[in-house]
Amino acid sequence: MTRRSTLGRQVNQSTVLLMVSIGALILILALLILFHQNSNATKGYLLRNLERERSQLLLEQEVLNMQVAKAQAMEKIESDRQIEAMVPVKKPRYTTEIKLETLQ
Repeated sequence: MTRRSTLGRQVNQSTVLLMVSIGALILILALLILFHQNSNATKGYLLRNLERERSQLLLEQEVLNMQVAKAQAMEKIESDRQIEAMVPVKKPRYTTEIKLETLQ
C-alpha cells in the first residue's frame, strides 16, 4: 500500500525545496563574490607596493645617472687637451661691480 501525500503537503514541500535552493544559490554567489573581491584587493595591494618600489627605483636611477654624468663630465674636462695646455694665472685681477645708479 503506497501512501499518497496531499496536494497542500506537496506544495509546502516544493516551496521549502525552492527556498532552500534559492538560499543555497545566494550563499554560493555571495561566497564567489567574496573570494573575487578578496582576490582584487590582494592584487591592488601588490600593485600599490610594486608602484612604490618602481618609483623608488626610478629615483635611484636618476640619482645614479646624475652621478655618472657628473663623473663623466669631470673626467672629460680633466682630460681635455686645451684645458691641460692652459697656463695657471699668477696674479689674477678681479673686476668690481658697478652700480647702475652711478652711471645715470
